[in-house]
This record gives sequence, C-alpha cells and structure tokens, in this order.
Amino acid sequence: MHSFQKRYLFFIALLLSELATFAQSPTAVNPIAQSFDTYRRQTLQEKLFVHVDQALHFTGETVWFKLAYVDATFHRPLDVSKVAHVELLDHDQKPILQTKVSLSAGAGNGSLFLPASINSGHYLLRAYTSWMRNFSTDYFFEQPLTIINPFRPLDVPAAKEAASPVVQVFPEGGNLVRNLPSKVAFSVVDAAGKGITAKGWLLTAQNDTVARFNTLAFGIGSFSFTPSGTNVYRVVVTDTKGLTITKSLPTIYEQGYTMHLDEAEGNQIKLTVNTTNASASGVYLFAHTRQLIKVAEMRQLQGETTFLIDKSKLGEGISHLTLFDADRKPVCERLYFKRPAEPLAMTLATDQKRYPYRTKVTLTASVQATAPKTDQADLSVAVYRVDSLSAVNPNDILSYLWLSSDLQGVVESPAYYFQPENADVRQATDNLMLTHGWRRFNWETVLADQTNKNAKKGFQFIPDYNGLLIQGRVTNPTTNAPVPNVLAYLSAPGKPVRLFAARSDSTGRLRFEMQDFYGTQDVIVQTNPQDSLYRLTIDSPFAEQPPATRLPALVLDENQTEPIQNRSVAMQVQNTFWNEQSLRYTYPTVDSAAFYGIPDESYRLDAYTRFPTMEDVLREYVLGVQPRQRQGHFRLVVPNAPYRELFDENPLVLIDGVPVFDMDKVMAFSPLKVQKLDVITSRFFLGSMVFSGIVSYMTYKGDLASFPLDTRLLKLDYDGLQLQREFYAPRYTTDKQRTSRLPDARTLLYWNPSLRTNDQGKGQIDFFTSDVAGSYLVEVNGLTASGKAGYQRLIFEVQKQDIP
Repeated sequence: MHSFQKRYLFFIALLLSELATFAQSPTAVNPIAQSFDTYRRQTLQEKLFVHVDQALHFTGETVWFKLAYVDATFHRPLDVSKVAHVELLDHDQKPILQTKVSLSAGAGNGSLFLPASINSGHYLLRAYTSWMRNFSTDYFFEQPLTIINPFRPLDVPAAKEAASPVVQVFPEGGNLVRNLPSKVAFSVVDAAGKGITAKGWLLTAQNDTVARFNTLAFGIGSFSFTPSGTNVYRVVVTDTKGLTITKSLPTIYEQGYTMHLDEAEGNQIKLTVNTTNASASGVYLFAHTRQLIKVAEMRQLQGETTFLIDKSKLGEGISHLTLFDADRKPVCERLYFKRPAEPLAMTLATDQKRYPYRTKVTLTASVQATAPKTDQADLSVAVYRVDSLSAVNPNDILSYLWLSSDLQGVVESPAYYFQPENADVRQATDNLMLTHGWRRFNWETVLADQTNKNAKKGFQFIPDYNGLLIQGRVTNPTTNAPVPNVLAYLSAPGKPVRLFAARSDSTGRLRFEMQDFYGTQDVIVQTNPQDSLYRLTIDSPFAEQPPATRLPALVLDENQTEPIQNRSVAMQVQNTFWNEQSLRYTYPTVDSAAFYGIPDESYRLDAYTRFPTMEDVLREYVLGVQPRQRQGHFRLVVPNAPYRELFDENPLVLIDGVPVFDMDKVMAFSPLKVQKLDVITSRFFLGSMVFSGIVSYMTYKGDLASFPLDTRLLKLDYDGLQLQREFYAPRYTTDKQRTSRLPDARTLLYWNPSLRTNDQGKGQIDFFTSDVAGSYLVEVNGLTASGKAGYQRLIFEVQKQDIP
C-alpha cells in the first residue's frame, strides 16, 4: 500500500474509533447493521459550514467568510483536512473565483475580493475539502450570493413566457401499492425554486375527486388516499394566479410494501408496515442518525405489522428509517427529524438601541456556560446595514448542521423549522422530511461484499492532513498510459530553499505535501534525466463536477435604483479614501530554514575572494565539494564525512531549490550571482528518497538569476494557501478623529471570524458606526468543541442626529 494511503487510513482510524461507542447489540443480531457499521468505519464524513459576512455584495467589495469544519456525525471540530477549497460559481456553473484556505483545529477564515470584471447576477459560493471530492457534490457547502456591478448594465434575459410552477409528488416510504393506504407529500415551486401557495385535487381518469389539499409552508403539503381497483390517478394543482398544472402520480405497484409514520403516546413514534406480498414472512427495521446505528429490529409480517420506537433511542437531527424484506433488500425508507434539545443558547445585547454617526458600539455576546473550560464557544460576528437590497443570510450554523446538510436540494428558510414548536411547524417539518429524502450512501454499496475489488480500491482523493497537497501525474506521451515508480521533484524557487519529492504510484499519480505554502508562487516540476521524456501534469485541486443547484436570473426593479446608487457611492468612497488601510495581510509564521536544516558547511561568497569561475570557487575554499572532469564533462563529488570516504553517487545539486543535473551548466554559472553555498556531507533522507549529499546554491534574490533550466521541465504559476487579509475599520476615540473630514461610508461595520468566549460564556467587542444611517444587523454563529451550535441576530439603528 502506498505510504500516503497508510497514513490517511491511520488518521481516519483514530478519528473513527470514537464512533464505536454505540451499543453493539444491533450488529450482533443483524447482518444489515454489521455491513452498515463496516461501511461507516471506512468512510469518514465531513461537513463544512461557511458564515459569509452578508448575502449581497457590490463589485469592488470584499466577501469575508469563516469556515467551521466538523465531522458529520457529532458535529465536533475536526483536525484531519488542513485545506478547504472555496469557489464562486456563476449562473453557468463556471468558477470565476477560487481560493484555498488553511484549516486549523476545525476552523478557518478568508476573503474574496470582487473585481469589476464580474457581471451582476446570482452566484453560488461553495466549499469542500479534498476528501469530500470522493463523494457527491451534495456533500459540499453551498450558499447563493447576489453581486451587483453598478458600472455594467444588467444583462436582462430575453423576454419569454413565465415558466410554469414545478409540481413533484413523493409517496411516503417511496412506493404506492394498489389497495394499501398511502400518504403522499407534494411540493410546488416557481422557476426560481421558491415554494408558492397552491391548492389541488387528486382525480381519477373519470375526473372523480379522491382528495383535496393545500400547501402548508413553502409550497409543501400532503394528502392521504388508498389506490383502488384499476384507477389511474393524476394531481391537478392551481396557484394563486389561476395557473393550473397537472401531474401524474408515480407508478402504482400491484405488489409491494408501504410504511407510514405517526406520532404516538408516551414520547414514541409508530411505524406501520403493510404489504400485498402473500409470501412475505418478516421485515427488518433499521434506523440510524447520521450513520450512528439507533434501531435494528425484526418483526413477523402477515399483511401488516407495527414498530413502536421510543424517541429517546433516536439521535437529534435527521434519522433514516429503512425497511428491509426477508432477503435484506431495502423496500421502503423515510426520514424523521428530532429537534436538538439543547442547542447553543446565545443572547446578544448592545449598550444602546440607537447611535449617532462615528459612535462606539459595545456588543456583548453571552452563551450558555459549559462546565469544561475546553468547551468554550468560537463565534463569528458580522455587523452590516440592511435595506431593500440586502437580504438576511439564508444559512445559519444551527439549521445547516442539524437540518440542511442532511437533506437533498435547497431547504427554503431552514430557520423556520427551529422556531418554537406548534402543530403547523410539526406538520411542515414532516412534509419537509417526505419531500427532501436523501442519504450519504447507496445501500447497494453498503451491503456489497466488503472484500471485493471495489472495496479494496480505496479513494482517489486523500485529506490534506499536513497542509496543501499538490497532485499530478506521470504518463507516457505516446500512449497516455500511467507510468509508475518515477521520481519527481517539485520546487518553489525563492527563500527559504524548499524541495518536495514524490514517486509515482501504480496509477502514475504524484502527491507533493506542501507545508507552509502561501500565496502565488512559481512551481517547477521535473523528473530525473532518464525519465525526462515522460509527460508531467499537475491536477487542479478544485472539483470539476458542477453543483445540482440552479440559479435564477437576477431581476432588479426601478424601486431599487436609488439604493443601488447609494451603495455604489459608498463602495467607491471606501475604495478611494481607505483602500491603503484595507490592504493589510496577516503573514503566517513559517520556518525560515532550508528544507535540509543546518548544513554541514555554509559559505557566504561575499566573505571570500570573488573568483571569476565556479570551478575556482570550489577548488579554493569549498571543502565539501570536489569538481572533477570525466570525458570532457564536469561532475561534483561530495565526501561522506561520517565514514571519511567519497560518495560514489552524484549529490543532489540545487539552484535556489531547483534540482540541476547538468554540472556543465552549474560550472558555467557566474559565481558573482551566488550569495550563499550550503553543503550536506552525509546521506540525506527526504521522505522515501535518499541523496548522497547536497550542494545548494542560493542567488541574491532567490529567482534563479537567469540560470538556464532544462526546457523539458514543467513550470507554472500555482496558487498556494490564501494569505489572510485583515478586516479594517476606523476607530473614533478622539475629537479630532470624530470631526475628521475624511468620509466614512462603510455599510459593513464589523467582521470578526473568531470571537472566543471566556469561562463564564461571555464575549465582548466594540466597534464604531460610520456616516451611513440605517438599520444594522448583528449576526453571530457559534460552535463549541463538543459540537453544540447556535446563532443569534440583533438589530440596532444608526441616525444622523445625536440622540437627545
């Protein structure tokens, strides 16, 4: 097994060991549970949540964001993947901005500057790790963003007839069976995917009305009926504008199974199973909450049976209830949502309700204090102006982790399902479960023989658990076939001297672990001279699969002209007067030593006589390198100092970290361009590679100083991890600052990606208002080390006149 595979399996095994705490009794009696548990242990599931500063931006502004990285089962911060990939996709699902953000201890933060080349429209921000790329894009975090470019006219879509609403129907459990009672959920959405109010009828082919129904919330509703005889049914739906849509029901089977869930007394749910299959002898019920097994029971079946499930057995959030027949084939499935009993309780308070311009706002955030000091909450805070243009962020960390991330498709207004519970909310929640069914696996995969070839194949993408991972391939240029066991080097010329090496695996894949690799840098990839005829390629780290989410066209009306102009002026004012202060970056602390550490010999050439040729330099005062000629060509020999003998093999020779194999070029290189020479006079191990000493030349600027590199190597600009940009906001602590004529047109007053609460669960910040009046929204998302999530919002006012 490749060393990378061994290492990532080790890390995942450590993490998944914690998931083994559930009761073992179900797996002891149920082969389905055993297969499921085996699959779960081999497929770590991750979640990313992104708190974006606001949902609407103008070009010329910066999108600020905070990432929360957790495991998909307990929602606890993870420390496996160290890199998140964030991209902005346009209406055609093409990326217009892409970046890589460092993750540490389950969190990360970054920013995206919106250039003037972006057109107005709806865009999709999505985020994922390398490991997530092994699975469906449904795992990725997604959030729509609206971007307005005030300097470009809006591309108005060609006039066409308004698209008809889309009607979908979803039988409970998945099937309709003749002569068995069934519940059917339905959804009615417009062209933008938003639910609409509608009413409808279930009709037979003879236009007899079987059932009447109405939407309840967000275009979702349900009705019940029993398919009978040879009737053919259709649904007729009418929206509030009088538009009528007809939809046929799914296939009605002559034989099969149905399941129906009801709330029962004593904090239980009742699951009723019916079948028309006379030979059916029994059924299995299997329930899991985010892949933790909760129920595994069997019942005898003679037409009908029931399961009573104590709600306390189910985990909080979404549980999957799957029914298997006697041959252990899945026949029915539905979802059940259990509200989190104790989300992270949070309160926000400002010292005033209204503020004049350029006044300090003191914000106190209090969360439910937890006993261990290690369980303090990590909060992200955004404060921005809301008006007729701005929309409240559709996502919050509580509803995303516990609801949206485990459902298929877009959940409209997910926070609705977390409001104080009543009959309408309960019914709307159950309708949502019936219309958004989805799981993070296929049962065919789970129940497959775990010893088959597919199970042994492994995953294409591994976690970036040591930092940025650059992947590439070695192929035969003639046949395009992968070439295994080829040694390749990746260099990033500059200071400090860094070199990365990898050997291609059986599929020709190369993996370079790039620690502390920030910003855009030149990258040089090459092989040994004997392998230089092979083709080297570097893979894109971003997913090629488009999202399933479709974005509607942006439509602006005349009433929004003035708000757009005001926001545009504010953006231009800020960029004109405050641009210099806003372009500040936090540079990470990185090891400044060369990759080989402290050399055995080091020479700063300016401290010695400047000889005209490299041969003179080496012969006159460099003890650890002996130049020799053989058949008219130079080679360098390095002593193996510990054994007081010379290496027979050539050393690794570097120019600014780039391996060089032609010693004639090295000896022809002007020593006047070299600032420093390091020598390693012993064997050096770089991963699985062994080198017979190292000779490292460093130029003054670390830019190769026009050294003639081999033309067959691969050279490209590569974007490393994003440098963190500092959020800047002026502070008005003196009369001179408050009366300054420098305009302050900020609409985003404050952004803090990581506010830590103290032992008492409190955190306090302060910031200053700008010269823009209006209503300002404080938006806070928080997560504790134990996986408790919460959010809260608060509004205050900024007025031009002082408060009396």
